Amino acid sequence: MSLLAEGFLSTVALTLLSFAGAFSLGVCVVVLRVVPVPVLRAVGTAYVETFQNVPLLVWLVLFVFGLPEAGITFPLFWTAALVISLYEAAYVAEALRSGVNSVARGQGEAARALGLTTAQSLRHVVVPQALRRVVQPVANIAIALTMATSLAGAVGVVELTRAANRINLDLAQPVLVFAGAGLCYLGLAAGIGALAGLVERRVAH
Repeated sequence: MSLLAEGFLSTVALTLLSFAGAFSLGVCVVVLRVVPVPVLRAVGTAYVETFQNVPLLVWLVLFVFGLPEAGITFPLFWTAALVISLYEAAYVAEALRSGVNSVARGQGEAARALGLTTAQSLRHVVVPQALRRVVQPVANIAIALTMATSLAGAVGVVELTRAANRINLDLAQPVLVFAGAGLCYLGLAAGIGALAGLVERRVAH
């Protein structure tokens, strides 16, 4: 069962790295989506539409097998983390945009009336308020991202699902092995949900 533990740790690491990347990039994309510059808004919209309308597995295959063809090589684990980050960033950006849209327009106008630029208004006034309102939606995306890491096994990353499959090939006990893997995913999802609840209570004050 050491292989299952290794797969679990790999899934945790892939989840943490991918979410950090997705959240950071998602913030950048949502800024493009809301700034009053048509070209930038078009770029942000194109990014979201591109990644939301092509399945994650397709992106994984394209990057894992396509980048080496172009002479660009990364370790497999980091390639998977990059692809999942790029993919989930589109969903993070949309969640954040819904939060931005929920902030009264007068907040931004008041900030600009005080002499803040559009960028400063977004950074200091609009985005902080939006983040407080999207804790649960972003947590749901984090849970979906955790489940999506299982697709990395299809391109060779030894994460939880792939490790469970390898163990099952030896033991031939699919119910026991995959029930154990399912409990691991359940534990991760429950942990993310509990953390989101804690964060939501703290930012509410």
